[in-house]
Amino acid sequence: MSELAAPPQASILVIDDSATNLRLLDRILSSRGYSVRLASGGAQGLECAQTNSPDLILLDIMMPGMNGYEVCGRLKVHEQTRDIPVLFISALDATEDKVKAFEAGGEDYVTKPFEHEEILARVATHLALRRLQKQAQVANRELAMRLEELDAANVELQTRNAELDAFAHTVAHDLKNPLHLILGYAEMMADEYANLPPQEMVYHLRQIEQFVIKMNSIIDELLLLAGVRDAEVDLIPLDMAGIVAEALKRLGLFVNEYHPRFILPEASAWPAALGHAPWIEEVWINYLSNALKYGGQPPRLELGADRQPVGMVRFWVRDNGKGLAPEEQARLFTPFTRLDQVRAKGHGLGLSIVRRIVEKLGGQVGVESQAGQGSTFFFTLPAA
Repeated sequence: MSELAAPPQASILVIDDSATNLRLLDRILSSRGYSVRLASGGAQGLECAQTNSPDLILLDIMMPGMNGYEVCGRLKVHEQTRDIPVLFISALDATEDKVKAFEAGGEDYVTKPFEHEEILARVATHLALRRLQKQAQVANRELAMRLEELDAANVELQTRNAELDAFAHTVAHDLKNPLHLILGYAEMMADEYANLPPQEMVYHLRQIEQFVIKMNSIIDELLLLAGVRDAEVDLIPLDMAGIVAEALKRLGLFVNEYHPRFILPEASAWPAALGHAPWIEEVWINYLSNALKYGGQPPRLELGADRQPVGMVRFWVRDNGKGLAPEEQARLFTPFTRLDQVRAKGHGLGLSIVRRIVEKLGGQVGVESQAGQGSTFFFTLPAA
């Protein structure tokens, strides 16, 4: 097969009102292995082209009802047929006729009577060009997809770089203070060891212990935030009562410090939901610790859950704090944002972790709050 030869079974539609010309072209083209369809007029040709698009159309000009120029013009305005090459075959040989054919959208023009080999050569050339055009279109689509993927990867990379930068600032900020305090206590104990009463020594050691626990918590949450993005977990029914109980146990130091009042539903009253228990425990830890820190004095924390009409369950914790302004609510779940640098004894990762975890599990996070009326932080999970 020559370089311009089209593969056998390329589809060719011949539109001509002359039965003799249709039979002749059918015989010539079929002898070379092309799949040939015949239409005896413009309207029938348009219907054939739109029903099953051919690779090439051979089109007569002088036909009753709808001439070849009109047929070609209609083919070129429809997306399905506009790219099909049209080869005019006509007894008209005036220059203005040929110009009009090209203006209508034709790719080539052959005058009758024609030589068989000329027709075959023209057909093979345009089919080869058509094939190359299709290959170019496929390549362009693939290139466009690759560019979109690269753009998405670039955005992802920029996001990760921004998070990495924020990680560095967060670690530097949130670990610097307890490290300085630990160093201060250690230096004082080393200098005054012989003069410190035992109870004061124990107090200083307890303070160092608390700062180490805080630093360890910061590092754990950093690792969790970084790992949730790529981790894959199975969603299983959750024992929410048990998860909340474990979270409250881990918050024992906070509870001893703030002396809150908890209002919890009965264990059997929690609606069944799907999730990953270790992650949901972290969600409750963050919500409850924030409610303890920003709640009233003493804090009053009410926990609950509601079934949603779209196959989800909404879990929430409501506090009796001073509430949040709309601009504060808008930036709550942004990574590494603090509400109140003075009162916040925790760090700025908590709510960004909550958001990433819940969205990974197919839910959403949010807050409802009014100044002076407390806040309700919630998250949703798929119902079991």
